[in-house]
This record gives sequence, C-alpha cells and structure tokens, in this order.
Amino acid sequence: MRRMSMGWLASVSALAGLMVIGQPVLAKQTEETVRISSLSGAYLAARVAEVDNDLDSAIAYYKRALAFDTENQELQQNLMLALIAQGRFDESLPYAEKLKTVPDVERFSRLALAIDAIRKQDYRASENFLKLVVESDLDRLITSIITAWSKAGAGDTKDALAYLDKLKGPEWYTLFTAYHRALIADVAGKSQEADKLFATTLDNVAAGGAAPETWLRAAEAHASSLAHRGEKKRALAVLDKADAFASGRVPLMVLREKIEKGEQVEPLISTPADGASEILLDLASALNRGGGEPFVRLYLQYALALRHDSDAALLQLASVAEQQENPQEAIELYKRVPATSPLKRAAELQLGLNLADLKEHDEAISHLKALLEQAPDDTRAYLALGSVYASTENFRAAADVYDRAVERLKKPEKSDWNIFYQRGIAYERLKEWPKAEPNFREALKLMPDQPQVLNYLGYSWVDMNTNLDEGLAMIRKAADLRPSDGYIIDSLGWAYYRLGRFDEAVVELERAVSLKPEDPVLNDHLGDAYWRVGRKLEASFQWSHSRDMKPEPDLLASVQKKLAEGLPPLEGKAAAQAPAPTPAAPEAEPEPVAPQHDKKGEQPLGAPVEKISATPAAYRVQAGQSLWSIATDVLGDGHRYQEILNLNPQLRGNPGRIMPGQQLIMPGSGD
Repeated sequence: MRRMSMGWLASVSALAGLMVIGQPVLAKQTEETVRISSLSGAYLAARVAEVDNDLDSAIAYYKRALAFDTENQELQQNLMLALIAQGRFDESLPYAEKLKTVPDVERFSRLALAIDAIRKQDYRASENFLKLVVESDLDRLITSIITAWSKAGAGDTKDALAYLDKLKGPEWYTLFTAYHRALIADVAGKSQEADKLFATTLDNVAAGGAAPETWLRAAEAHASSLAHRGEKKRALAVLDKADAFASGRVPLMVLREKIEKGEQVEPLISTPADGASEILLDLASALNRGGGEPFVRLYLQYALALRHDSDAALLQLASVAEQQENPQEAIELYKRVPATSPLKRAAELQLGLNLADLKEHDEAISHLKALLEQAPDDTRAYLALGSVYASTENFRAAADVYDRAVERLKKPEKSDWNIFYQRGIAYERLKEWPKAEPNFREALKLMPDQPQVLNYLGYSWVDMNTNLDEGLAMIRKAADLRPSDGYIIDSLGWAYYRLGRFDEAVVELERAVSLKPEDPVLNDHLGDAYWRVGRKLEASFQWSHSRDMKPEPDLLASVQKKLAEGLPPLEGKAAAQAPAPTPAAPEAEPEPVAPQHDKKGEQPLGAPVEKISATPAAYRVQAGQSLWSIATDVLGDGHRYQEILNLNPQLRGNPGRIMPGQQLIMPGSGD
C-alpha cells in the first residue's frame, strides 16, 4: 500500500485550493499509552503514526503535543480533522470552536459547528456558522444547501426554496439544487411543487451522467414520496425511468418490491438533519467516482454525524476504507449497516470479502456459505464465495461454486455475464480450456462489449497461438472501450510482443505504463519490448524500476536474471520479424506531451498535444460509446480522447465518467 507523507489538512486543502498542512490516513485501533516528553517528539510521533495509517495513535500524539503548546493552531487543525475523519465527531467540536475564525480551516470547523447546531435544532445558529470568509464553488454549494435546510427547519420553507432558486454557480450546481429544492418542498408537504421539482431533476439526464448516484437518489426519493402518498402507478413509472438509466440498483429493486406488494413506504428524507446529511452524501458520492478520498471521508463522517444509521453513507465509507486497503475498518462499517436496510445483504457480502483480505479465509468462506444458504438464488453470493476460493488459488472449489450458480439460472440474463466469465477464468487456471472457452463465449453472448471478457478471451487465444486475428481484434476492441485501463492496454502490447510485432508492442506498453506506472509487471513487459527493438539501456532501466517496486518472488527472480543476462536471442519466425538494432540517433526536439492536471483534474498545467479550437463543438454521448471511440469517430484518432478530457472538467480526468445522454464539449472542426 502506498503511504503518504503529508498530513490531513494539506491534502483536503490542496483539493480546495489552499496551501496548509494535513492528510487523511486510516485508523488502526490502538490503546497505546502516549509517553512522549517533548513537543517535537509528540509531533513527530503523530506524523509517523499518520504515515503508518494509525490514526488513533496520531490523535493521541497530537493531543500530547498540544499539552506542550496548547495554542498551536497547526496541531489543533490536524487533530480536529483527524477526529472527524475517524468518526469521533463530538470530540472534534471543542477544536472546531477554537478554529472557527481561522480562514484556512473554517470550511471544516464552521461546518462541524453548523452540523452540531442542526442536531440541536438550533437552525439560526447553523445559518450563522455557514457564513464563510473564504469558500470555493464546492464550499458555497454545501453551505447554501445546508443553509436552505436550516431555513426550512426554522419554518421558512418559502424562503428556503427562494434562497436556492437564487443561488448562482457552475452548471454542475443544477442537479444538486433542483434535487434539494424538491426534497425541501416534499418534507414541507408541498407535494405538487415537489413533484414538479423532482421531474425537473430527473429530466436532467445529462447532469445525471456526471453525478449518477445523486440522480438515482433523486429517483428513489421521488418514488418513495409518491408511494408514501399512495400513488403506486406514478411511483413505479419513476422506477422504470431509473432502471432505464442504470439497472440493478439494489435499493430501487427493494423499493419496487415493497410498492408492488402494497407495503408501507417511508420518505427517503424526513427532517432537515436528513436533508443536510443528504447533500454531504451526494457530494461525497460525486467526488468518490474520481478520487478525492480526503473530501469523501470527511463529508461522509459529517453526513453520519447528522444521520448515524445512513446505510448509503456507511457503505461508501466502507468502500473508501477498501480503496485505502484497510479491510478491518471496512468490516466495522459494514457491521453498522442497519438490519432493516435494503443494503444489509450487500454489506454482509462485502464483509465476507474483507475477511478474505485479512487472510481469514476459513471465516470468510463460512460467512459467505451461510449467506448463500439464506438465499440460494443470489448470484452475488456465488460470485463472492467463488472469488474467495480463487484468492487462495483453489480454482477447483471456485469452479464448483460457479457451476452451482449456473445450475440455478433458469434463463441467463444480461446481468449474469460475470458468472460465466469467472467460471471461464477458474477453468482456464485449471488448464481445462475446453471448459473455459465456452464460458467466455457465453459471457460475450450476454454482454458483447464487456471489455474484461474481450481482453481475457482474446489474449488467451493469442497466447495459445490460435484464432490470432479474432483474438487481437478482441483485445483492440477492449482497449477502445477502456482506453484508460492500463492492464487492458498492457494486454494489447503484450499480444503484439507475443506475435513478434515489437515496434507496435513498445507503443502500447509505453501507453500502459503511463497509465499504471506503479505496476511492476507492466514495467517488466515494457523492458522486454525495449530489449527486442534494440533499446537495451532503456530495457535495463525498466527492469530496474520493476525490481525496485517489490514484485512477487517469481517476477523478481525473472527480472534479476534479465538484468544480469538480458533476454536470450530470438529463434525462428520471431527472429525474422524482429527489427535490427539501430544506432542511437542525435537527440531530437521533444515531442509535445499531453497536459498534466492539478489534483482536481480541472486546470491543465502544460501545453496540449494539439491546438484546441477556440470554438469547440458539442457532442451527445450515445449508448456503448467510450471517449476513445468518440475521439476515433469524430476526431479521426482515438489518442485525441485526452483533448476531450481537457475540454470537459466535469470528467475530472477520468474517461470512465461518461454516460449516455451526457453532452460533451469537443475540439472544433478546424483542429
């Protein structure tokens, strides 16, 4: 796991455009007694604990440091944010009070005080705390929507709705403000106005593409409100629209079942505290899709301070813990999901997977088997159990689990592709290709453009020197669909390498390493390709780089041998295809490079690859398209997808954020 050297405040503030100290770290439970006899010793111990992802110890050491220097604002800031991020919200409040007039941290300190005021139903105090001296667009949206909820809590619903109606800001505000105006009207009993505002929110499918979790929450909220009022037909129509946007969402499936059975349905949001919690959840969800873990973690803990049993916030926070490779923390969060939540089973399944991450495989298997016995038709449980067996390389047991899952499928549906894909992998790893191949084909029959399946089957064929044209075409298609997936691009490059097309291999493997520079396997592959085209010095550099990344023992041994001996000469057909080494050419003018981005991915820091027109055009995304395919179709070159990223800051540098119906700004036709 990569470790960070900065503290909490530096990380979150860098995302917000500030330059101060701090960085999020994950916690390990500890009861270690702090025995430090100096300020510098306590401070350094706190920073070391942060680097070691031991946030509880860091908190203890910061408290010890403050005993030596009680007025040190830097220590107070780091301690306050660490407490909030660790879910120790009430402990953070005295420090928030001390820091409420410090501009560099008021976005966090005053927000904490405002949340505490809302919990006490002191809505006027909350409004006062939400007045900031320094605020970004993100801060202004948060303070404005929570201010509106405070006004509604104080009985001023009309003023609350008008306040948000007058709010000016970037275009991406629209979805969030419309959704929360609908919620405020709904909580106030203004059903007709709420319905109109919900309809406006859900008609904005393009904005939903940028923040799909919020759009789907709006659909869930509207359907719940309609069902609560007894309007069953209209509620189901809203859920139909949501399913067309993104099918298989568990809360919506459970809600549909309750409505169809005629069961009582409660509104998603019932109080101002729920509403304030919701906007923090909404923004955490949007930030989590493109990184931004410091904000995500803080905002989710703020949301839980207002609504401690929020299942959506708990699952997202657990997901952040998983991203940060802290399975024990994830397990504790999954345990907190209420038993009545429609997400409880999903939480239990994830809990089992995290047990496996802790190497507690027997307990994980026992836990997942029990869940499977409770619901023997739950495909997710078979996938989870099979993945645990696969993680221990017990592919026979994994294949048996997937066989049982397929037997339960009366008629495979599109969403069942993964069962066949995983079964294919299990049989391939067992070297039973005649059983593996039909499963990959079935997966593609159900999901023809699934990049992982295309990549796995295509590469398997190339590796076996069979169906070469079809296999390479599959890998190329996977790469077109996922141009920012370093592993798929590596497969394409390695396929070229296995075919003896070394120049093409270099191009794709360089691209793969640029996407996943921290992966030792990809660096090793690039080294091999460099060696075969005669760039032996660069090959040695890549192998050394791979060695220094602490790869698995087998790879490490292979790399060390290549560093000592190089690659053996090629034989036969491959030798005939390989280019002759060329003498070093004079150093050429540097090629233009793609722009690098700041931490928000919004502002380019360097010159673009090609000149971007001053009059860009608009393009609406169609189903099944990727940025690579759009760049290929519209601009004539898939590599120009980077230009589209530059022109569309709402993607925040992540090509996977596009959705059908979303409108993109494109480079002008004059480029």
